[in-house]
Formats: sequence, C-alpha cells, structure tokens
Amino acid sequence: MAKNIVVVGAQWGDEGKGKIVDILSEYADVIVRFHGGNNAGHTVVVGGEKFILHLIPSGILHKGKKCIIGNGVVVDPEILLEEINTLRSKGQFQDDSNLLISEDAHLIMPYHKKLDAVRERIRGKLKIGTTGRGIGPAYEDKVARCGIRCGDLLREEVFREKLKFNLLEKNQLLKNLFHENGFEVHDMYNQYLSYTERIADYITNTSSYLNNAINKQKNILFEGAQGTLLDVDHGTYPFVTSSNTVAGEAATGSGIGPTKLDRIIGISKAYTTRVGEGPFPTELQGKEGERLREEGGEYGATTGRPRRCGWFDAVAVRYAARLNGLDGMVLTKLDVLDKLDKIMICTGYIYKNNIVKDFPADSNILNNCKPIYEIMGGWQEPTSSVTKLDNLPKSALKYIKRLEELTGVSIIMVSVGAGRKEAIMMENPFQ
Repeated sequence: MAKNIVVVGAQWGDEGKGKIVDILSEYADVIVRFHGGNNAGHTVVVGGEKFILHLIPSGILHKGKKCIIGNGVVVDPEILLEEINTLRSKGQFQDDSNLLISEDAHLIMPYHKKLDAVRERIRGKLKIGTTGRGIGPAYEDKVARCGIRCGDLLREEVFREKLKFNLLEKNQLLKNLFHENGFEVHDMYNQYLSYTERIADYITNTSSYLNNAINKQKNILFEGAQGTLLDVDHGTYPFVTSSNTVAGEAATGSGIGPTKLDRIIGISKAYTTRVGEGPFPTELQGKEGERLREEGGEYGATTGRPRRCGWFDAVAVRYAARLNGLDGMVLTKLDVLDKLDKIMICTGYIYKNNIVKDFPADSNILNNCKPIYEIMGGWQEPTSSVTKLDNLPKSALKYIKRLEELTGVSIIMVSVGAGRKEAIMMENPFQ
C-alpha cells in the first residue's frame, strides 16, 4: 500500500534532513519541498561527493524520481538555475521531466534581498540573524497580496504590471526611508524574462499532479526545511524563519488535503545546534562547544556561518513531537559523540527557581531558563562502521533508549556518518 511520509526537523534546523530524505527517496516515487526558500541548505554525500541543495528536493540525486517545488516555497530563479547547472555539471538531473515547480510558488525579487539586508543592518544588536536571501520580505508580499508568482512569468503583461506596481512602493521605501538606490522596471523585467526562458517548462499545477499521484497509489515524500523551533508561529519568535516549518505545512504548502498524510518523521541530532540569534538553553561555550562544532563540521551549508552547539534538549524535542504529531524519529550524528567520556541530556529547565517541564512560548523566558541535566556515560568507541543497532556500544544503546523515553518517540533510524550507507535503519516508514 502506498504511503505519504513527511520529514521535518525537530530542533532548530540543520538536523541532517537532506541525508535522510536522500535515503528515503529510494522508496518514494515523488519528493516534494513544501516551504522555505534558499535560506536552507541540505547537504547530501553520494559516492564521496558532496551536494548542497537549496531549493530542489534531495530526491533529485536518484534517477527517475519526480521532484516538486511546492506552492509554499519562495523561489529565487537565479539560485535555482545555479543549482540546476551545478547538478548537471556533476552528472545529476539529466532529465528535465523530473522537476516540477508550482505555478503558485512566489518569486524572490532583487528588492526583497535588498530590503532584507538593509533591515538587518539597521536593527543592529536587535538583528534576527537572517540569511539576507530575501525570504522574509517575499513572504511579506505574499501575505500582503502583492507577491509575484512563478505562473505570472508565463504571462508577460501580467508580470510587467505587477512588477511596475511593486516597484512604485519598494523604490519609495528604499530611497526615502533607507536612503538606498531603487530599481528600474525595464532592467528587472528583462532579467526575469531571461530566467523564464529557462524555467518555463518546469512551471505547472503541481497540486493537481500530486493529487493524481496519490490516486495512482504513488509513494510520496514531503521534505521539510529548517526545524520546528524556527516555525513562524510555534518557534522562538521573533528569532524564527518566515514560514511554517511544522508537518501541517506539508499539506498547505503542496496543495493536498491533510488526511492524505500517513506518517510524520522527525529528524534530530544526537546533540543540538542553532544558527543565528535567539535563545538556546543548552548552548555550550568555550572548548566543549568548539569540540562539538569541529567534530560535527557544524558550519551552515547555505552561509558557512559557524553553528552554536550544545547538549541534547529533550524539552525542546518533546515539544516538537507534540506540534508535529511525530510517530517516528531519526537520530543523526551519533558518531560525533564517540570520543566523549560523558554526555549530558537536558530534561527540564529552571526559571526563577521553578522547574519548567514544558517548552516556553515566550523567547524572553526561554532565554533566562537554565537547563537541568542528566549525565550519561559515553562509549568512547567508533560507531561509523556499525550497520546493525545491536552492534552499537552498550552506552550508545542506553543513550538512544533514554532519548526515546524522554521525548516519547520511537527512534526508527540512527545515522552514524555522512554517507548514504552510514545509517542504521530499524524501521522503513514506507514499508
């Protein structure tokens, strides 16, 4: 029986979703990216070669798989074309029919990127820590009902009129409020028409395509970006991304009914990382944090920024499990902990001398929470060559079991390295 599986991040992003989606894509017919933009980077290692994907689903690295950029995504066509060119130069994505782009996906325009950068600059110490890719301003225009969608590129007059209207406002904002240069309609119009010539054949009604695929009993994999704690509604607001990152967005951002989703799988590191600003209760300062960063190669795939590192936060992941309705979890980067003699797990917080067991909705409260730690023994043995769960060191098995108890979610796969084969699958969600 066909299944529709959603994969979402259970922390602050960067959990290794790209690798897990790549593994699960072998069993899927269609892979869908349903939110976010090129502010997310999924790193996949195939045959020793590293691929970093920003917009195209990770399933593109498997031949014959249909990959869809859904309506919930905001698309920078320049970045998309760079990604396509890079894939082709490495012998991937040789069949144009394997990529579809929703006609309802909104476009990132040059003025979005400029506004993003200017706002971060003037915020100073209060900056959010965006990637400066124009994601937030593009979503703003979507909600303000003045956004330009991929389908508009196929209707030149419609595109020109929308662009003219938007630049009237954006140029006023840039020049009069931020004292920046504006944009010329003619230049931008021609620039985007040149993109259209290369991506027009991908643009279609992907909602209809997906629903037809479901009716034909195809296996569909929905690929989330970022992580639950960056969700614009449920994350550590305002230090969040500009889209909904939780599993419910898989339906909204791809144009299918929520009853069509069969299983929700969360991805979590064996520790915790965060990029950008915002509260992070288990963050490690000094040598301990640096050791995790270097062992785990914790630098942003999109920006190269060093990630903040800390111990596993069971309070946060338990919160993510509730929001997403997780019924399975993948634990990644277990091997990064191989050399440690002791490992800490955050089981609760202290706030104003009170014990807090639930993840606070208020970032100011979270920022002043102190973690309560449970100490576990490390295993100090290499795990990267292990292919069966029972062959892991006993202390590693105890650690995995304890994380299951604290989060209330069964761990169905453990990743012990960057490569496709460096993963122990206990349960295949498609089977």
